[in-house]
Amino acid sequence: MELQKAFCMNGGSGDLSYARNCTIQSVIVSSTKAVRVDAVVEFYSTFFPENLIIAELGCSSGPNALFSAFDMMEAVEQRCLQLRRSPPEFHLLLNDLPANDFNTIFRSLPEFYQQRRRMESSGCGQFFVSGVPGSFYGRLFPSRTLHFVHSSSSLHWLSQVPLELQDKSNAPMNKGKIYLSKTSPNCVAEAYLMQFRKDFSLFLKCRAKEIVAGGHMVLTLMGRTRGSEPSWPEYSYMWELLGEALMDMASQGIIEEEKVDSFNAPYFSPSLEEVKQEIEREGSFSIRTLDLFEASWDAAHGSRQTKQEAAALGEITHAKRMAKGVRAVLESMLESHFGEGIMEELFSRYTSLLEGYYSRNKPQVTNIVIALTRKLEEENILRASVF
Repeated sequence: MELQKAFCMNGGSGDLSYARNCTIQSVIVSSTKAVRVDAVVEFYSTFFPENLIIAELGCSSGPNALFSAFDMMEAVEQRCLQLRRSPPEFHLLLNDLPANDFNTIFRSLPEFYQQRRRMESSGCGQFFVSGVPGSFYGRLFPSRTLHFVHSSSSLHWLSQVPLELQDKSNAPMNKGKIYLSKTSPNCVAEAYLMQFRKDFSLFLKCRAKEIVAGGHMVLTLMGRTRGSEPSWPEYSYMWELLGEALMDMASQGIIEEEKVDSFNAPYFSPSLEEVKQEIEREGSFSIRTLDLFEASWDAAHGSRQTKQEAAALGEITHAKRMAKGVRAVLESMLESHFGEGIMEELFSRYTSLLEGYYSRNKPQVTNIVIALTRKLEEENILRASVF
């Protein structure tokens, strides 16, 4: 499965679209607003660029990318008012894989521009938007052009399924499972960790070339608490239950068991230690913030939704919301592997399993938020001389 072709969030604005079902991601964006705003204001207050260039990596097709951009621009403009300076021009670069539905975001821009125009009397900077298709596990922008990079709910997705999940005879190493589980062999966990290290290190190297010295980056991704294992139920239940639903269907002959055995999630939720090790090993960034927080479905009504969306969400359970959210994210990948004919049955079973899980556990997900600063050249020279 070629992820760049098979993996994209459900486009459009229909009932199963990502734009309608990115509620937990919206909660995460709202939860990290303070970190994001503090970082961008500090950069602006230090360098005062006339043009502030912001890259949103993994923008998808929902409203969250514009929400986070609005927060940052508003904060910078407020700082300009305090300093009695004219606001900078803002350039937002929206990135995701080529199959992403960029058009849904672009169609929402007139409303966003209208909202900006209502603020013009209070000192509103010009705002420009561009789409940049491509994988963020590679170069996307010219050297030393970005001032601020933001990515939310994206970096737990790997560039590929670890190749080591098949042995030399191409037999599956994680039989009956689609992600790490308590029953997975140790080599499976090692393969996932190595793939994450490789991908995250490459991500940092690419951004180090693209971000100006002193520029900032704020990243949010699914994570784990100190000393925990990625196979622990609180971090793997989403995949464990989806795999259980698939295996139930295989036992009834609806799909082939071999199809389940050959499907593995291109996903990894790292610990704080694993993230910190890669940042320090790569060496181009200094850490400003590295924290864990819980994002809960109970906070969904506090996220930025329309009244209609909030009312609709209030009428369904956490399990149904979660199942629709997972479907909006994974449907393209699952259809590519299993075919589209099983989706209704699969997610009906998945919802039932989630209902059971949430009756015993809190409806929340663990996240890591990271704020980084691109080191100045003299810092890198000093570091090289020491080592």
